Amino acid sequence: MPTVPAILSEAIPAATHHIDIELHASQDLAHRYTAMIEVMHRSNNAAMELKATMLREVLYNVRQHEAFLCIILSDVITCAQEVEMMQKQFSAQMEQLKNVVRAKTAVPTSQVYPIFIALSNLWTSFQDEILVLSFLNNLTVSLQQFLGCHALIFPEDVMDSLLEDIPVKTDEERLKESADSRVNVSDFKKEEWLFPETTINFNQLLIQYHSFCAYTFAVKDGLLLPGNPSIGLLKHREKTYAFSSKEAAYAFAKSPDKYIKMIGERAKESAELIQLLELHQQYESLAPYSQLSTADKRLMKPITKCDSSTQTDTHILPPTIVKDYEWNEWELRRKAIKLTNLSHMRRDNTTQVYLLKDSGTQTKRENSSNVPRPQIFLAGLRGGTPPTTRMVKVNLTRAVDET
Repeated sequence: MPTVPAILSEAIPAATHHIDIELHASQDLAHRYTAMIEVMHRSNNAAMELKATMLREVLYNVRQHEAFLCIILSDVITCAQEVEMMQKQFSAQMEQLKNVVRAKTAVPTSQVYPIFIALSNLWTSFQDEILVLSFLNNLTVSLQQFLGCHALIFPEDVMDSLLEDIPVKTDEERLKESADSRVNVSDFKKEEWLFPETTINFNQLLIQYHSFCAYTFAVKDGLLLPGNPSIGLLKHREKTYAFSSKEAAYAFAKSPDKYIKMIGERAKESAELIQLLELHQQYESLAPYSQLSTADKRLMKPITKCDSSTQTDTHILPPTIVKDYEWNEWELRRKAIKLTNLSHMRRDNTTQVYLLKDSGTQTKRENSSNVPRPQIFLAGLRGGTPPTTRMVKVNLTRAVDET
């Protein structure tokens, strides 16, 4: 019968492989949709524009699917790391148990019970990880239906006809194409740019719009292209932005607020972009329509927020330290008496002291008594002519009054 750690060792790679397959399928669809939208954006045909609108909607959907799968894959990886750590702890506890027990017929409970409790907790943790892994697998299976809907909207033959003579680029290929072009900081006076070799914890920076190119999304009707951090990250109002090309970075840096506003307007038309591009802070002042009263069913006024700070001086007035200040009450009394002239109240006085006398008393009385020592003589023990020995016991102890 397989043990729980063995089940986890087989289930985690299987779950990771399944999620990778779904993720690659989702990314492949996203790359194909992106390629078609780029071509349609260059044409001014109305029919093509209608298809481009549909393509943008399915692109947002498949990018959401990709983002959810990445979160699930990250949770599975975290689960694998936890299981690996618990397996090491389990092996260490079992080795310690073997060293304690060995070939002994009896072992003190104080030595083995803590190990049993630790093993029990680890075994429960293994079971919890199985439940988490099962939940993640079920969640991945439930997301398959969203990916299957794309085959109904854009069948394979339609996709092939639209992609005829159109090169499909992956996100990695786009990043490699723009890897050599970088922003020249000397071209800007006020803007701050961040680069991998000059910024600490560069990979941990929170990039706006889920790391998509802000300029391309604002200008090309909501096209989602991955931003390349190696080009340079623009830091504007304590937020960082990535771009798909050097030209996009230069254009966005000229008027960042303009393009940020355009992205916000685009997100109002497609509410799914609020979650996909992580725009919750821009819309936190809005309330659902169903929660508003009949008279107030309109947009709420945004709450103006800003970061501010104040500094309070420690000593506003010049210091007035009284050096002769005294807090001791008795010292204050001494000074008060010293300041008061009491010489006229003095008088001569004498006292008589009686010295101690050497005297003693005796209250004890010594007395003693002597108790007679008991003496018993046994006669006839030496035997004699008669065969039967007769013993006589004589008490020679004197009376108390005779002593």
